[in-house]
Amino acid sequence: VTVRETSPGGTELQPLIAFPTSQLLWVRLAALVFTCVAFSVAAHGAELSHRGMADWCIFCWAFSFACTLLVLLVEQFGLQTRAPVSWSNFPITVACYAALLCLSASIIFPLFFLKDQYLRNEVRDHRIASTVFSCLAAVAYMGEVSLSKARPGEVASYMATAPGLLKVFQTFVACVIFILISDPVAYDHHAALKWCMAVYCICFILSMGVVVLCVGELTGCLPIPFSKFLSAYGLLAVVMYLTATVIWPVFQFDKSYGSRGRNSPRVIAAAVLTAFNFLLYLADLAYTAKLVFVTV
Repeated sequence: VTVRETSPGGTELQPLIAFPTSQLLWVRLAALVFTCVAFSVAAHGAELSHRGMADWCIFCWAFSFACTLLVLLVEQFGLQTRAPVSWSNFPITVACYAALLCLSASIIFPLFFLKDQYLRNEVRDHRIASTVFSCLAAVAYMGEVSLSKARPGEVASYMATAPGLLKVFQTFVACVIFILISDPVAYDHHAALKWCMAVYCICFILSMGVVVLCVGELTGCLPIPFSKFLSAYGLLAVVMYLTATVIWPVFQFDKSYGSRGRNSPRVIAAAVLTAFNFLLYLADLAYTAKLVFVTV
């Protein structure tokens, strides 16, 4: 919809404000409203305890809301070319991270704040509302990613391709692993477990570095072609995560290695997520090899 002014003589003037009506716009507006309602209701009447988890959930919603609002304003006022980032990479990267953040909040929030049987009805209603709108926001962001990702045979920016989206998943899963094994520290009783921690850190830094390079349009600063860097890094990450996938459960659960029976839910979850991230890196390597060696 375009709003236009007409002079007294009937001369049509330039458009004042343009309102695009694409599916992507409506999905972003929906995500904006859902995240706003989620953190507003939680902050207003949910009476949250467990401040660490409460702060995390509110951060997820507020961060997603702020980034979506930024994307909408930049695109509405046509400032994409003035943005200091690659606008073909930035919105879908933000949407993918927001989807994962809202999904994590949708799982964490009810687990910590809806299991109490002695809540007042009003407080419980506020918490249920926050959970529902968090789930809706996660679905909206998933829809945005689905609408923005590259289609087969389409020329698109790196972050819109499967390897680019996998980088986002890899960094997010690594962050969850860091949280699980750091409080309490679960990797300090054997050198092999410290190697696993090194694997998580190195691969996280490299994956996040790829995301930053793409969003910041800095891939040309590398001393080698970006495609070769991706291939070499992908192979290295697969080998490193393979070792961590084997070593972590062996040295955590086998008492002959001094595990002291540390089979807590956090350690088990870290083992599962390590295997899951290994599969993500393996898929990333396969997609990267296809992009580099088949399409070139």
